[in-house]
Amino acid sequence: MEIAAKMVKVRKMEMILLLILVIVVAATAANVTYDHRALVIDGKRKVLISGSIHYPRSTPEMWPELIQKSKDGGLDVIETYVFWSGHEPEKNKYNFEGRYDLVKFVKLAAKAGLYVHLRIGPYVCAEWNYGGFPVWLHFVPGIKFRTDNEPFKEEMQRFTTKIVDLMKQEKLYASQGGPIILSQIENEYGNIDSAYGAAAKSYIKWSASMALSLDTGVPWNMCQQADAPDPMINTCNGFYCDQFTPNSNNKPKMWTENWSGWFLGFGDPSPYRPVEDLAFAVARFYQRGGTFQNYYMYYGGTNFDRTSGGPLISTSYDYDAPIDEYGLLRQPKWGHLRDLHKAIKLCEDALIATDPTITSLGSNLEAAVYKTESGSCAAFLANVDTKSDATVTFNGKSYNLPAWSVSILPDCKNVAFNTAKINSATESTAFARQSLKPDGGSSAELGSQWSYIKEPIGISKADAFLKPGLLEQINTTADKSDYLWYSLRTDIKGDETFLDEGSKAVLHIESLGQVVYAFINGKLAGSGHGKQKISLDIPINLVTGTNTIDLLSVTVGLANYGAFFDLVGAGITGPVTLKSAKGGSSIDLASQQWTYQVGLKGEDTGLATVDSSEWVSKSPLPTKQPLIWYKTTFDAPSGSEPVAIDFTGTGKGIAWVNGQSIGRYWPTSIAGNGGCTESCDYRGSYRANKCLKNCGKPSQTLYHVPRSWLKPSGNILVLFEEMGGDPTQISFATKQTGSNLCLTVSQSHPPPVDTWTSDSKISNRNRTRPVLSLKCPISTQVISSIKFASFGTPKGTCGSFTQGHCNSSRSLSLVQKACIGLRSCNVEVSTRVFGEPCRGVVKSLAVEASCS
Repeated sequence: MEIAAKMVKVRKMEMILLLILVIVVAATAANVTYDHRALVIDGKRKVLISGSIHYPRSTPEMWPELIQKSKDGGLDVIETYVFWSGHEPEKNKYNFEGRYDLVKFVKLAAKAGLYVHLRIGPYVCAEWNYGGFPVWLHFVPGIKFRTDNEPFKEEMQRFTTKIVDLMKQEKLYASQGGPIILSQIENEYGNIDSAYGAAAKSYIKWSASMALSLDTGVPWNMCQQADAPDPMINTCNGFYCDQFTPNSNNKPKMWTENWSGWFLGFGDPSPYRPVEDLAFAVARFYQRGGTFQNYYMYYGGTNFDRTSGGPLISTSYDYDAPIDEYGLLRQPKWGHLRDLHKAIKLCEDALIATDPTITSLGSNLEAAVYKTESGSCAAFLANVDTKSDATVTFNGKSYNLPAWSVSILPDCKNVAFNTAKINSATESTAFARQSLKPDGGSSAELGSQWSYIKEPIGISKADAFLKPGLLEQINTTADKSDYLWYSLRTDIKGDETFLDEGSKAVLHIESLGQVVYAFINGKLAGSGHGKQKISLDIPINLVTGTNTIDLLSVTVGLANYGAFFDLVGAGITGPVTLKSAKGGSSIDLASQQWTYQVGLKGEDTGLATVDSSEWVSKSPLPTKQPLIWYKTTFDAPSGSEPVAIDFTGTGKGIAWVNGQSIGRYWPTSIAGNGGCTESCDYRGSYRANKCLKNCGKPSQTLYHVPRSWLKPSGNILVLFEEMGGDPTQISFATKQTGSNLCLTVSQSHPPPVDTWTSDSKISNRNRTRPVLSLKCPISTQVISSIKFASFGTPKGTCGSFTQGHCNSSRSLSLVQKACIGLRSCNVEVSTRVFGEPCRGVVKSLAVEASCS
């Protein structure tokens, strides 16, 4: 009886605890809906600012700091795709570990107090290999991607359900008390759905119905899908979305991808987007009724392993984002956008309450006013002219509007922020290089630290096979490797014209890309590369009798975008012919019997991750030869700064650090000479090729190595050099926040947004004036010198400031007195401080400072 009584008490206690748990979950759960103006969380409309961070493009050790820097920058939401190919590399074999620990990533966002937008897709594009689809999907019988096809819909529903169930199990939806307030199904399908005909319509309806049936308790969206069926929210992607209108008056105006820059391709110059234009685009969106905007990307990161798509997308996915590839703030972009977010949030009460009243103030001039019955008022004044500044009159007051800018007035009277006037200092960053070994040493000494294994040319594996004709690469390799060997033995008789004295035969090769190497009788004869088509004519020497032709086809990321992108092939599909140099004779090689080998021998033996007795350490180290595996050990660079490897001196290949793939390297891929400018005018519509730098230079020489992958000493670097290079030229670089700060603030700048106070609380006479603020980026630093200071009409940019015709002689001494010895300082930009060096001119204060 006593035992029974105890059991009853235990059960009662369990029931009480369960009831408490239910009450706690119910108390923290949020009801997320939407209406015409905004997402509605627990009955309250929200103005939300979001930023994309893709969890596999960084490491779990980096996530907390990246998320915190996002929150500090004024974000409310972290947005991420879900990467099917990473989570299910083989059918029914799942991976949610390491960089693919989606649950941990979402929970870290929640811990920081941020919401999450989960873009399940499961097609993601994202410059990710095969658009995020696992390549095994291609081999499902009868499948057709992204259309009303039963095999595809079955697989899509199975994976989407897997992700939703995982999120539910961890109670990560807002309806369960978690941070996920929004989910996305499909992705930018409206851009290409016409290619799929009538089946596209039924597919989109099915996608929406399937997603809704999963009962997440939060809204779903479809981006770039004008016909998204109710209750799906159709959203906008692009450089500008202020003119976008949802397909129902019951849906809010949402922007899922505001491209903060653009991606980098091998062979291309580096694109960037001026922050004045990015801020202009954001302000215009909120001005014209938007309440949810997301930066794509807020942190771009790195395409580790073989995840980059394209083809020919670089390993770096920096995207000119507010947080750079290495996790450092990109200034002034991060700071200027932070100030913009603060100004927008000052307007929130008015923004969520009503639609804007939009009026013209003149040609290319516009005012948008949000005014509520309770007295809240916010205004946006826009000048969309690409050349001319303007002065406008609004509510009886005069306002100066630079070209291509928006002023934000949280009280409809005073300017808190203007998109063209930056109050955040430029902070320099630099890579500090050091040799692979801490004690440096000559190239010869460094060479002695390396060991090597030569990858066999041609067929070397037991699983090679014979097939007549030329095989398409993806169907042959299933993307298990970048590499596919095509090998052929052909007999040449002594009387054939291919052996004419003084001339060479020509091997003609046509391939779908992306790289081809041709070896004749074991020696490299030529190579070429291209995005979609390679056509090569290679002069070759043949011998009487049997000749071996070995062709190595290499992919550099599979296509990720476009209608039927999954059917875009790769590899040597022909024709392949052997022609006499003098013309006339020609042999068709394409239809002959070829031997095929998927991948490399070194991949099969695990040279990147497993120690092998085959490594050769004797000198001299073979360099500038194709198809060599190299290995060395190194000590981690001292300090805590982010680490990169500079692959200058090598050709092309893949590299691993302590068994972790840091991705494809290709420092010999050089950008073209056209299109770059010394400076880019932010005024006028931005496009991906508008602002470019690094023309005529390697697209990428530096490759990120996360600190968490390194040990203090005894690290192992392995690389497969396919093209031919000298690994002894490799060096390390640590990315450091530099010591220089630069900023120019004019008398026409608004005061810092942090000091903004409405007229109801302070008189115009005592209103805060513009302020130049400097702060050393590292907490242990102080401002040690002022390299330049001029109040008047200074000229130039950071590092090249000069005095203009007007300059206050007190400029340098006053700034030195205010700033030297302090980590941060504020200097009022006014004649009250500096005196009047010249009347009738709007003056500026330009400062360049050093921290140490």
